Amino acid sequence: MTELKVGSYLARFADGGIRILKNGETLYFNARPVYVSVKTYGAVNEFRDTAYDRVEEQNGTVTGESLFVTKNGSEIAVRDIWSVHGGTLKIAREAKVRKSSEDDLGFQTKISFYQALSENLRDYDYFSPGQWYRDNAYAADFALGKNMDLQYYWRKETWSGLPMFAMRHKESGETVSLSRWEADATLPSLDRTATENYAYVDPRMTVGSFGVSKARPEALTYTYYGHMMATPLPDAQCDGVSADYIYPAVNGQQPYRNWGPFSPRQPLSNVTWVHPVREGFVQRYTVAAAFDRYDSFGRMLRETWRQVYTRLKDRLFEVDNAQLYEHMMRFLKKVTRQFGEAWGTPFVAQLPDFDPNSFSAEIGFVGQQAGIGYQLLRWGRLREDAEAVEKGLGILNFWAEHTMTDAGFPRLWVHLSVHQDEPQPLWVRQIGDGLEAILDAYVFEKKRGIPHAGWLDYCVRTAEWLVSVQNEDGSFYRSYHDDGSCCMDSKASTQCVVRFLIQLYLVTKQDRYLRAAERAGEWSRVHQYEGFEYRGGPCDTSDIMDKESGIYAMFAYIALYDISGDRKWLEAACGAADYTETFTFVWDFPVYNPYPAHPFNRYHISGQSNVSVGAPGGDIYMAACSYTYYRLWLMTGDRHYCDFAEFLNRNCKQANDVDGACGYRYTGLVNEGANFSEQEYRSRYHWLPWCTFVEVDPASRFYDTFGAHEIADIEKLPLEERQARNRIYDHYAEGISCIQ
Repeated sequence: MTELKVGSYLARFADGGIRILKNGETLYFNARPVYVSVKTYGAVNEFRDTAYDRVEEQNGTVTGESLFVTKNGSEIAVRDIWSVHGGTLKIAREAKVRKSSEDDLGFQTKISFYQALSENLRDYDYFSPGQWYRDNAYAADFALGKNMDLQYYWRKETWSGLPMFAMRHKESGETVSLSRWEADATLPSLDRTATENYAYVDPRMTVGSFGVSKARPEALTYTYYGHMMATPLPDAQCDGVSADYIYPAVNGQQPYRNWGPFSPRQPLSNVTWVHPVREGFVQRYTVAAAFDRYDSFGRMLRETWRQVYTRLKDRLFEVDNAQLYEHMMRFLKKVTRQFGEAWGTPFVAQLPDFDPNSFSAEIGFVGQQAGIGYQLLRWGRLREDAEAVEKGLGILNFWAEHTMTDAGFPRLWVHLSVHQDEPQPLWVRQIGDGLEAILDAYVFEKKRGIPHAGWLDYCVRTAEWLVSVQNEDGSFYRSYHDDGSCCMDSKASTQCVVRFLIQLYLVTKQDRYLRAAERAGEWSRVHQYEGFEYRGGPCDTSDIMDKESGIYAMFAYIALYDISGDRKWLEAACGAADYTETFTFVWDFPVYNPYPAHPFNRYHISGQSNVSVGAPGGDIYMAACSYTYYRLWLMTGDRHYCDFAEFLNRNCKQANDVDGACGYRYTGLVNEGANFSEQEYRSRYHWLPWCTFVEVDPASRFYDTFGAHEIADIEKLPLEERQARNRIYDHYAEGISCIQ
């Protein structure tokens, strides 16, 4: 018997298998650590596992070896090297094909830990960054875990911001976390395409999949339209629920769209990659396994994420943020045009030439017209740039003077060049974005002795309407009809207007706005922070779990903490921040890009972030949060938030043509986002206004609060001074007398 100590846990090797014990109790085990799945010539993936033939220990390292022989006579020699590093178990595997049969086409191997505490999949909380949170109850239908009666829940690691997976036993809190040891993925073969439910042989695939399984001794074969056929495997053994890393990757079993001449009740997708069963071929990969106990899912998410973050975070991108900010503001000034009484930017423009396709305009969300108006006005005043001031005023005056309705709320979506309102409901998310920007612009100008009574009236009328329609439980509906009645009875966007209401209270001193903000914040704290219902953030998705709901929860809770000092809001802000962070691609892997001018041909994809739970690839929206995470560091003293703030402030800019070298029409331009989780960049390849706004907004906030654009420069200030400056509401409405 051989043992390795892993923190307070013990890895014990005996009888060719392994057990993980704590205080003498077995928590995890694998009696047959060598698992091999073989794609046969009949395109059936048959699996079997076996114990180690030999186990040796030397100088704190355990080596387990086995010769696996397939049914057709192929021989695969597997050697695992187990060691402990910083309380983490490191498993380095080498699988070499010694003999091949023409009836064996490809193979995978798997590193797994079976759960000893329960064989019920529903007894666990799951965490796969951007893909799976607890039971994914509020995720889209295509997300992992929506049907817990399947056998396999595996997702390619390139779908997640960090290549990891954790599962926590709900009753005991015991948690196993698996992760890739190094960020050393390479490009797969580019001369083939995996499109349907088959196993594809690719000798260059170096990406695996994490997940959980409860396998049965049967091979699953899927038709292209998602129908499953099971073939018994009498020699296979299965021991219950296991946390897995399978290499190369599998995306399966996933809900699938109906397709083809036959539509099963629930079509499933199960796409697999295998390495060739070719004599001399060697498969190598390394996995980390960590074990701990956590009292809550949120604590498990935070700690397991940070463990891998420290090891695999990409290098910081070199960018001059002050210079990039100037490029982006000059670009916004250039592309803002007048259409009669209306002013604004294009709604969408194709890259690389910035070809405008629409002048549809939203006050907030993806259009961010009011926010851009404020940014142009602010920048123009500070630079004494009359054109920027004119265009900023033009945007703000248009919305304040021409979009308020008789019902007391504004039109949020209009078409600038055809001068018509667009048939969209009244989105609470849009109100929060747009009205907050107009109020910020009002305060900015008022402090310079320039009154804009119409802007304040626009904000007050909208706030009065919000107060009048607020539900008894403190919530707001996600959207409303033109007559003010409920359009979508979800309340998931309630947090989006909290910061606006608080800041209007600071300007007007009207307690009802603060009370409305507090009630909305309390609803959000209970349902989103405590209930983990972070959903419905974007206006163009269904009511599903996503990143932006977490972002706006952060904004709300921090504003409530700023105004009250009540630490329950700071606790909620940290919870929302920890959740939201995990949508970010912190590690880097190579991605084939077909667009010659795209910055990702020069830079890395780190800094992008999944949009909603279960979605592939992502966008640059986390750029909006660098200032917020930095403020959180000053409030909590948690250095990680400072580190992550700098990561966002720099690495999100890798999607920009930061210095004009990439070939976009305007220096500083940025692409919205793409699906790149299959290591091929598949994008609409366009710019939308929010893409630049979410970068200039935190840049201006950093400068206004701390006097610099780079966190490294801000950190040179004394801590006491930074913390004093961080009390932004002490001075938000200073010198403004607008009591109503």
